[in-house]
Amino acid sequence: MNKNKIINDPVYGFVSIQSELIFDLVSHPYFQRLRFIRQLGVSDFVYPGAVHTRFHHALGAMHLMGRALESLRKKSIEISETEFQAAQIAILLHDIGHGPLSHSLEETLLPGIHHESISYLFMKALDKEFNGTLDLALKIFRNSYHRKFFHQLVSSQLDIDRLDYLKRDSFFTGVMEGTIGIDRIIAMLHVHNDRLVVEEKGIFSIESFLQARRLMYWQVYLHKTAVSAERMMVNIIRRSHYLVQAGEKINGSEALLWFLKNKLSLSEFTHHPEALEMFGQLDDNDIWGSIKLWRNHQDAILSGLCNRLLQRDLFQIQLTTTPIKKSKIEKIRLEIHKSFGVLRNDANYLFSHGSVSNEAYISGGQSISILTKNGKVLDMEEASDLPTIQAMSKIVKKNYLCWPKNLPLSDASR
Repeated sequence: MNKNKIINDPVYGFVSIQSELIFDLVSHPYFQRLRFIRQLGVSDFVYPGAVHTRFHHALGAMHLMGRALESLRKKSIEISETEFQAAQIAILLHDIGHGPLSHSLEETLLPGIHHESISYLFMKALDKEFNGTLDLALKIFRNSYHRKFFHQLVSSQLDIDRLDYLKRDSFFTGVMEGTIGIDRIIAMLHVHNDRLVVEEKGIFSIESFLQARRLMYWQVYLHKTAVSAERMMVNIIRRSHYLVQAGEKINGSEALLWFLKNKLSLSEFTHHPEALEMFGQLDDNDIWGSIKLWRNHQDAILSGLCNRLLQRDLFQIQLTTTPIKKSKIEKIRLEIHKSFGVLRNDANYLFSHGSVSNEAYISGGQSISILTKNGKVLDMEEASDLPTIQAMSKIVKKNYLCWPKNLPLSDASR
């Protein structure tokens, strides 16, 4: 009997699994795969401690969901045992569709397919395997359950997902600016007209939460060195895909080679019998194992990128709020073409440019709602007297350009 299992979590201490169904889901190969997918992709190039996994995060989120639901019950919000378990399952499996290195390769291995869509497909497959016992969890996940606050706990601007990853990522990176008061935030949650709200006395904790989220984006998630390493990783997969499509022999795991050979739309992925099963076998080990093999590949671009990444010889990078001039991009492309003796089109694999954005808080729509003492519900931006909240509601975009450090062009960055 799979009952009352206890896991020692480094962030929260003992995490209890009291449901047999949840224990069986945690034990399933689809979920166990998350042990081998790092939460922060390649951020350990910057923060060596950032080697925690999606497995850690999912269990932590499940634990916090239980705490949040217990807190709401104490405020006379009726939550049945069936709803309690379903909400925990929904948050437990919310990231099960992540591919290798989490967000780093999401648009490269499965272009146009978000991990949430894959999570939903995995949940449907598990629901079938477990005889329909995930039906309510699926409704909560896709926001079709009539009690909408359950979905808000899974996915919103103040959801359990964000509470855990901010706390966990801050812990493992050592970036203390990301520390948030989880206990107080959970204690201040309430439900008003079937919507998730925060009691007015918890507004300072929410301000701190939003500020921590903003700082974590610039200091961790969008750290320029992590962006550089991620773009190199993306270029490695792009190059390997090009070579496979061109008929070149590439060594790698069966699952990785399958996705390098097959580019599927979501519709094709949904109806392709092999796709989900193959994706369920794909994790970080497939990528890093292949990179170690490819470092000796006859293709100089692929082997060069793999060796650079393995030796942490990362691209140098510029991050700026001003648009990057096309003339600068072409200048670097031309110098790479000359210096490395590659075709002009192939030079695209040896540098990257694009943009990243920080969306700390988006007002309107699914905003964070504050329940005042007189029963009025206000948007967080309206309720707070801090001008920084208004500032954080604006999307901050930065442009990046990265290229090899040994590029002879001395004024390439000007």
